[in-house]
Amino acid sequence: MFRALLLTACLATGLVADQIVTNPFVGVTIIARTETSPRPENMHIVEIDLSAPGIGFELTPPGGTLETVRQTTLSYLNQEHAQLAINAHFFLPFPSSDPNAMLIGLGASNGNVYSAFEAPVQSYAIVTNAPALNIDPANHASIVHADTSQAGGTHILESATLWNTVAGSAQIVTNGLKTVPVYNDAAHPGGLLTPGGPANYSNSNSWYELTNARTVIGLSQDNRTLFLFSVDNAGGSRGMTLGEIADLLVDQYGVYNALNLDGGGSTTLAMEDPATQTGRIVNASSDNPSGRSVGSNLAIFATPVPEPAPFALLAVGLVLSLLVGSKWCVVRTK
Repeated sequence: MFRALLLTACLATGLVADQIVTNPFVGVTIIARTETSPRPENMHIVEIDLSAPGIGFELTPPGGTLETVRQTTLSYLNQEHAQLAINAHFFLPFPSSDPNAMLIGLGASNGNVYSAFEAPVQSYAIVTNAPALNIDPANHASIVHADTSQAGGTHILESATLWNTVAGSAQIVTNGLKTVPVYNDAAHPGGLLTPGGPANYSNSNSWYELTNARTVIGLSQDNRTLFLFSVDNAGGSRGMTLGEIADLLVDQYGVYNALNLDGGGSTTLAMEDPATQTGRIVNASSDNPSGRSVGSNLAIFATPVPEPAPFALLAVGLVLSLLVGSKWCVVRTK
């Protein structure tokens, strides 16, 4: 009721909400943001305090005849009774009706490392031995890199314990700087991507500079805040390039390291309603209303924020009165 009252009051002002901020779970902030320039964009930014009580994670476990059994993000959220879930790895075969999937890149679920670093077939979009983001049993998170001096593809250079680990196509933010990969050509002999692919990708036609639905995961400089990012290419939103996303995350949210995860029709963010415990898809899937069945999902567990005492509504009224007439209509519930 409290959260609904805040949102209703905000919308009743007649203002267009550029950004709505909620805190539905302890240690979790969700930002729903809309932009009209350079094109219509609907995005969600989730900030997770890794030190908050009750925070936990789980990646899709191994199963089936390959590495995992494909599942929609919402189905995984409901199955695990999680509070949030987001799609993770790129996977093969795709497109395919086969429910079994091979993940691309390093993957671990609760300490079971079942997918290795690799040189992917889709080298026009995914770099060899793409870095991964690991969250250990104590919620210590970090970016990890392949130790190619050892066989097997599951060894890392860092001393971290691989526990719940996700890999994407490339690291698009490194130490606070945009690091979108480029194609190997005469002008870029160290390029990490291979020109070609289904649309003849190159540095003048980069897969990374296409506007599309995207999913990104990142960390703050102190590794204490985990960021989940999604932008839609449906429901009136026209997607973003990965360069645009990297700039946004660095400049406006303080993201220090970030990986690009599977996007397009795979991009899905699901959340459990803290009041009803009913799961729903938060974003607009460009695949279908129920979301695509993907190779892996990352579940986030958290504790709902208790409703405040009635007297707090008086303070809320004061805050809302100050917001009326302003450009930003920000709703934050605690």
